[in-house]
Amino acid sequence: MALKPNQNHPVILVPAQQSDSDSLVSIRIEAMRESLERVGRFDPIRARERFISSFEPRNTHHIDVSGKRVGFVVVKHHNNELLLDHLYVIPDAQGSGIGSAVLDHIFKEADAAALPIRVGALKESASNRFYIRHGFRFIESSEFDNYYVRRNVCAAR
Repeated sequence: MALKPNQNHPVILVPAQQSDSDSLVSIRIEAMRESLERVGRFDPIRARERFISSFEPRNTHHIDVSGKRVGFVVVKHHNNELLLDHLYVIPDAQGSGIGSAVLDHIFKEADAAALPIRVGALKESASNRFYIRHGFRFIESSEFDNYYVRRNVCAAR
């Protein structure tokens, strides 16, 4: 059941609450499972612990389309940039423009504040192509992740 955002089914970002942590972990595991299995790093217990240890509801929004929660996003203000810490869309809703609609919202926020956006992506994940397609530029890599930055519109001119 792929939901496509449009005027009748817009992407809505809903603030998360502390009590949402379990449902967010489930979305993260569902969205990341295939990529993590491919690199031999799928561990749902570790995934839960990593997420819970840094979960801050004030930076977290559910992604809703047609009243259905299809993912979540975490954006943090960090060292004169926005850190796109998490952007997960459940597999059934991936490839439908939902992630792009969420990025458009983040881009507007970053450009209004004249801040770059930094993001990391698991090396073997399709999210690398997604971020490059949306104007992020590779800056460095670590053992398991690639890191990208999108300069704000004001700085790019």
